[in-house]
Amino acid sequence: MRDERILLVDDEQGILDIYEVLLRKEGYLQIEKAMNGKAALEFVRSSEYDLIVLDVMLPDVEGFHLCNQIRQYTEVPILFVTARSSDLDKITGLGIGGDDYITKPFNPLELMARINAQLRRQRVYTTNRAVQSQVWSYEGLVVKKDEGQVLVRGEDIRFTAKEFELLIFFCEHPHRIFTVNQLYESVWNDASFGDEKTVVMHISKLRRKIEINYKKPEIIINLKGIGYKFIPPSKGEGE
Repeated sequence: MRDERILLVDDEQGILDIYEVLLRKEGYLQIEKAMNGKAALEFVRSSEYDLIVLDVMLPDVEGFHLCNQIRQYTEVPILFVTARSSDLDKITGLGIGGDDYITKPFNPLELMARINAQLRRQRVYTTNRAVQSQVWSYEGLVVKKDEGQVLVRGEDIRFTAKEFELLIFFCEHPHRIFTVNQLYESVWNDASFGDEKTVVMHISKLRRKIEINYKKPEIIINLKGIGYKFIPPSKGEGE
């Protein structure tokens, strides 16, 4: 049994039945079916799918327009399967957010090959995103980059955008010394012209939020005359 969830959208029950038989033979058992655009959109709004097989000619909305609506909720692969076979239709379908286009009547083997290809690409994409997702987990400090969340000794602490960006920069460069100018140019993305106070103020705010005793910092330390260095409380993920 495969884990992928697939949404089938077609106004012909016979076509939906054929899709389901083919998918089940391949081990895809998590299948939802919709016979019009309204039902399909309700499925997309309430559930997550790994692939959507979509007809263009639906009774209540054109499949191209429905594809645009679906793209407001998800970026999962959309495979158009339709009797509309002109080059213009294919270009339109792929141009408005479709990932593949196959015409009816279709060869069942070709259809399954294309479905498998789309799901394979989706698995790689999902895996790569998971690998790229960064979480730094230290003793008493957890920083979740993608979620914009920082837990300090188990408590969810709120940070301003620049405070968070500065903390992320430190997490990405542990044990390295940065001058005030380097920090300003890296986090504020601008050349530093007398903005030392801005950096110092943000570091002070960070210390108050993450240090056990901000008056005697042990995480963000200052090397007088040189700069600042981030010392993780313990070795964490994402370094």
